[in-house]
Amino acid sequence: MIAKTEEDFNGLKEIGKIVASIRDELVQRTNPGITTKELDDIAGELFEKAGSVSAPKGEYNFPGYTCISVNEEVAHGIPSPRVIQEGDLVNIDVSGSKNGYFADTGISFVVGEGEEILTKICNVAKEAFEAGLKKAKPGSKKSGIGKVVFQTARQNGLTVIKNLTGHGIGRTIHEAPDHIYNYYDTWDDELLKDGMVIAFEPFISTLEEEVFQKEDGWTYATEKSFVAQMEHTIIITKNGPIIVTL
Repeated sequence: MIAKTEEDFNGLKEIGKIVASIRDELVQRTNPGITTKELDDIAGELFEKAGSVSAPKGEYNFPGYTCISVNEEVAHGIPSPRVIQEGDLVNIDVSGSKNGYFADTGISFVVGEGEEILTKICNVAKEAFEAGLKKAKPGSKKSGIGKVVFQTARQNGLTVIKNLTGHGIGRTIHEAPDHIYNYYDTWDDELLKDGMVIAFEPFISTLEEEVFQKEDGWTYATEKSFVAQMEHTIIITKNGPIIVTL
């Protein structure tokens, strides 16, 4: 989507604020002993209260209002009776729509006290996001974002997931541009445009560079790596990127 009108900007900011508030509430409620299904039920109530719709459920009939992934799970984890434990690496990904506008956000974090490497990849995901954000300018090559994400990972002795990417968003949950890579690829040299709306999401990995889909048909996971994600919906403008999901 190319945001052009005041209505576009306000609509994106409104749904951005909603999904960000749901994300933050779920992070706060993620304590040892709670199940991912209980967290998702909270999200369902919050979506309804805000007069908004869960994008995974509404667009894809996903079996949950949000995607909650734990430890070896990287993305699209299905809410279930799985109990959160102290030290777990959890990713909460919230996307939704209201009045025809969509926003998407996600964050990985460690529950309580966990392994040092888990805290590290969460911090590096944030660092990679901030590095990529500086490249999000009209007229710049889209590939420049992925280049600095990969560089940030490498500088910290880590790598990236290459088969999960960011994407365009705005009027639907996934739209052009189809991919925003977490590494440099000359194929990705499309120029960023003023008003372009993207979901930018670095995935930082301890070892593996690809995920596989589990038998449930939804969840992406790794064999022997931990992965952390940071995702926000951004409007690219001449005056700097606007993050609508802060």
